Amino acid sequence: MTPEELAAQIRTCLTTASADGRLSIAIDDIPSVIKVERPRNRDHGDWSTNVAMQLGKKAGMAPRDFAAVLVELLATVDGIDSVDIAGPGFINIRLAAASAGELARTIVEAGDRYGSNDSLAGTHINLEYVSANPTGPVHLGGARWAAVGDSLSRLMTACGAQVTREYYFNDHGAQIDRFARSLLARALGQEAPEDGYGGQYIADIAARVQADAQAAGEVDPATLPTEDAVEAFRKRGVELMFDEIKERLRTFNAEFDVFFHEDSLHESGAVARAIDVLRERGEVFDLDGAVWLRTTTYGDDKDRVLIKSDGQAAYFAGDVAYYLDKRSRGADAAIYLLGADHHGYIGRMMAMCEAFGDTPGKNMQILIGQMVNLVKNGEPVRMSKRAGTIVTLDDLVDAVGVDAARYALVRVSMDSNLDIDLDLLSSRTNDNPVYYVQYAHARTCNVARNAAEHGVSRDAGFDPAALDSPADAELLGVLAQFPAQITQAAELREPHRLARYLESLSAAYHTWYGKCRVTPRGDDPVDAGHIARLWLNDAVTQVLRSGLGLLGVDAPERM
Repeated sequence: MTPEELAAQIRTCLTTASADGRLSIAIDDIPSVIKVERPRNRDHGDWSTNVAMQLGKKAGMAPRDFAAVLVELLATVDGIDSVDIAGPGFINIRLAAASAGELARTIVEAGDRYGSNDSLAGTHINLEYVSANPTGPVHLGGARWAAVGDSLSRLMTACGAQVTREYYFNDHGAQIDRFARSLLARALGQEAPEDGYGGQYIADIAARVQADAQAAGEVDPATLPTEDAVEAFRKRGVELMFDEIKERLRTFNAEFDVFFHEDSLHESGAVARAIDVLRERGEVFDLDGAVWLRTTTYGDDKDRVLIKSDGQAAYFAGDVAYYLDKRSRGADAAIYLLGADHHGYIGRMMAMCEAFGDTPGKNMQILIGQMVNLVKNGEPVRMSKRAGTIVTLDDLVDAVGVDAARYALVRVSMDSNLDIDLDLLSSRTNDNPVYYVQYAHARTCNVARNAAEHGVSRDAGFDPAALDSPADAELLGVLAQFPAQITQAAELREPHRLARYLESLSAAYHTWYGKCRVTPRGDDPVDAGHIARLWLNDAVTQVLRSGLGLLGVDAPERM
């Protein structure tokens, strides 16, 4: 019996008691989903619920009296071994071994479907992440968002949502001009402008622009008049930088459905259309030759300029048009994953959302991530060999590989600063969290191979009651939490919850491995316990593989 099945049984008992008058509570007051949790003290049982304390007052009863009625009904449910009341009204439930053990069969037979659900079904989510300026390689902050954003998209998809994974290229504005002028300077053998970009990658791209022109039979763009040269390096240089960023993200297992160009908002007239919509809603006003959005109406500290007095669009105008574009493409929720330097943008963005008649926190959600630092030999890594002034995604992947990099970036809450120890992530020890989880998966595969060599096969049948040891029960209990972990990680936008769960599952498996046998000793015959534990072993294989897959990390069969 899974926790979800147990919760459904509890709700059935509640509706029965409501219908026959044993509990004076309306059907509508019974939650659609009953909360069932693993007790901290396993001596209290397999599962616990506080529903009696939640509903007792509505029924006009003390929680313990309410619980007593529910316990009487639960005791008759097949698969429940015992039920008791603790404290002010907690209900502790212990499952029969056969009922608990059935979970192993459920997981193995469900395969990759186990854990998936429809909690977000019918929701279209536009998830924007990374969105680094196309003026240099993806830095560590962008790498964190690539790992977190991609994992979050997988989790939300597993919960039934339609997710559009989007990258926003900031290819409109002064930073692109500085990038182009930096390329030209390097092509001419000069130092980059004071406000320009440095690093070996600038020299590499400048050389590529010149080589491409030569291959096409065109003049060296560096020999053109300055403004023509800047434009030539801008056009081709940005394309090359785009291509490199896309390729780096692809090899990092971070795929995108849409690459959206900021410049298109201005060229297509989307900015003007968005301002017209807001003007029709009475949210825009003109002052001192500029066009303003009245964001103070919705809690912002000051109103924001959309069109400056010189007729140029302010940067915020692009944000306004982009949000409306996302909503017009069908997104129920536009989720932005932004760096810590964007914290000051939240107020104006949420005010803009409300000015369109939408609900902040629902139709627009902003997640802020903190800084990432690399540490090697106990010292911070401060500079990239290629990028010069910043440490990049490539630097991290070159040091530890894609799997370790992704896992390390995801396993810590995004609102916490993150120090990544390169020496630890390169080690093959249990202190390395990604190695610990991947090794657990590889061990389950080795156990299955060893079982086959000893004639232990799932084809021989399955007796769930044979999973009767405390170690079996503990491992089954952890496996049963996987669907809830997926749901919580997706709904709370916290993929690190899944990583920590996989570590707890790995720990439970390693403990179980030391206490239980899947193969017989010596010449002993294969019995129901060996076969049942092979099913349980393979259930762990499935959950670890699925969980790592949701984080974009490989599940190796040998290590």
